[in-house]
Amino acid sequence: MAILPGAEPFFLPGGKYGILLVHGFTGAPSEMRLAGEYFNNLGYTVFAPRLTGHGTSPEEMAKTVWPHWYSTVEDGYHLLCGICTTVAAVGLSMGGLLTLKLASEYPLRRVAAISAPIYIAHKRLKLLPLYRIFTNYVAKKRRRIPAPADRYSICYDLIPLSSLASLLDLVAHVAALLPTITVPALIVQSKREHTVKPASAQYIYDQLASSEKQLVWLDKSGHLVTLDIEREFVFQKIAEFLTSDNSINEV
Repeated sequence: MAILPGAEPFFLPGGKYGILLVHGFTGAPSEMRLAGEYFNNLGYTVFAPRLTGHGTSPEEMAKTVWPHWYSTVEDGYHLLCGICTTVAAVGLSMGGLLTLKLASEYPLRRVAAISAPIYIAHKRLKLLPLYRIFTNYVAKKRRRIPAPADRYSICYDLIPLSSLASLLDLVAHVAALLPTITVPALIVQSKREHTVKPASAQYIYDQLASSEKQLVWLDKSGHLVTLDIEREFVFQKIAEFLTSDNSINEV
């Protein structure tokens, strides 16, 4: 299956400290491209894998479930561990859930979850089993991204309902894991977005067992904060978080 132009994974070599960047549901690594370049310019080695079933076609994604997506994240983590002394993970939306699961199982140095869903803002979500009787896909609403960052928003126009059901399974799975996560954590959430209910961020923050955790609220962004107008502020906050333990003075 051919990869959509611009949806390829990317690797940016840098110093001995690695950052794994994980994109969102139906999206592509391009969502994390500007973040990757920002961190790489600070000296980090950056890798953004393409999750299985993403960046190709909705039909290809329909063949996958969340353990396939998580396996891609695990592979990316092990790749970075082979060339870096420590690894941090930053995930957007569903990618935030996947990085939180990674933090529950592997020795990450730090984890950041951006726009991660616990409560999804979709009034008809409870009817998903009924919808799946009649159709396999639904149209995806595209949110407008300010230029020139809009060219990095590469995602499907259709959502496979089987994949959406698996996403809901992942949400429940990660929600149960939160009290076991002790890795220093940063949660970033916009108050204005319409995909994930902002209460998700507070829930994640409250449930995490991490002794060091931060919750950053945004006032102007939509769901894809790595591409929206507050992205530079978000990148700066993540960079500060990555160095706030004083164990890494320079990368």
